[in-house]
Amino acid sequence: MNRSRRSALGVGITALTLAFSTTVLTEPAYSAEPSSNNHGASTVEEGGADDTSIYAAAKIQYSGAVTKDGSTGNVTSSDVNWTPPPCWYAPYLGAKDFKKKMSEQIETAKNTPGMGGTAGAAIGEMQRHYEDEYGWTDTPGYKDYNVAKDGEGMFWAAVENPDEPDILKRNSCNDLPFWVDNGEAPPAQYEEAITPEMLSALAYQRMQLPDTKVTLAPKTVTKVNLPTWAWLDKAVFNEVQATAAINVPGFSIQATTTAKPVSLTLKPGTEDAETYPASGECAINADGSIGEPYADGKSAETPPCGLKYLRSSGNSTFKLQATITWEISWTGTGGAGGDLPNGTFGTTQDITVQEIQSVNR
Repeated sequence: MNRSRRSALGVGITALTLAFSTTVLTEPAYSAEPSSNNHGASTVEEGGADDTSIYAAAKIQYSGAVTKDGSTGNVTSSDVNWTPPPCWYAPYLGAKDFKKKMSEQIETAKNTPGMGGTAGAAIGEMQRHYEDEYGWTDTPGYKDYNVAKDGEGMFWAAVENPDEPDILKRNSCNDLPFWVDNGEAPPAQYEEAITPEMLSALAYQRMQLPDTKVTLAPKTVTKVNLPTWAWLDKAVFNEVQATAAINVPGFSIQATTTAKPVSLTLKPGTEDAETYPASGECAINADGSIGEPYADGKSAETPPCGLKYLRSSGNSTFKLQATITWEISWTGTGGAGGDLPNGTFGTTQDITVQEIQSVNR
């Protein structure tokens, strides 16, 4: 049987088990504890089970600048075509534990009233695959769920990314659980097997960047045609890191994703305004800061980073949007590493713009 047949069997079994609330794998649960840097959390994708489901035993541990509950962070990728993995294969259970769980699932399905035909045949094939060495072209079968090798490896299984909104993509890792010896790489046909690069993307997805407010002069109330200076000090504008790791017997990988601030883009909130520079993008300075703090005596100068409103905001305010662009890179187990798409995160500030009042004598 080729992979497409094996995958079709996996899809059939998944659909079957879902129908009877006996899912082989489901979304990982989460727990979180605050981290010491006050910018994120240490989040773990937990293993476990309840009355109807088996969860992935492998834990992805998140630490550093990540969300506290394991949800999507506040970084927006500059590449609209880039997405984190919707699912992956990861270490699941040892042979004895897998036998217990899977055999219970199979027996429950076989004894369900009305189970027969194609679905019943698929269940039979799966049982033979794990018990009687029934295999296919690129997938050998197992004898007694590989119990003779318990402790020498683990069965790997699909894990859904709970933050992937497309259910079809979340379910696209649909191969049956497969065995991997300790210290060995998963078989090449399982392209979605978890890697350091995939962990770096998952850390990116959960990264929580600091909510840095741009310093303005004047602060929140300015005048028509008066240049407003904008800047960010290096002290509050540092790079941040998020780490994702898996550590189970015989398998341990990790990746750290680093976000480094590189520029600030100002959008005044009205077309009746000018920005400095004209593009509205203020580059980072050599010392790691952006822009230049306003000082007495500079009122007649043009700010290196800032804006000028050309009309009053009236009884309302303009919504000044300050968006920071972050350069994203990663490093991981075995010296792996590279670049990821830049990320952006913006904050909005209310700006009141008043007409300059004159007095006639």
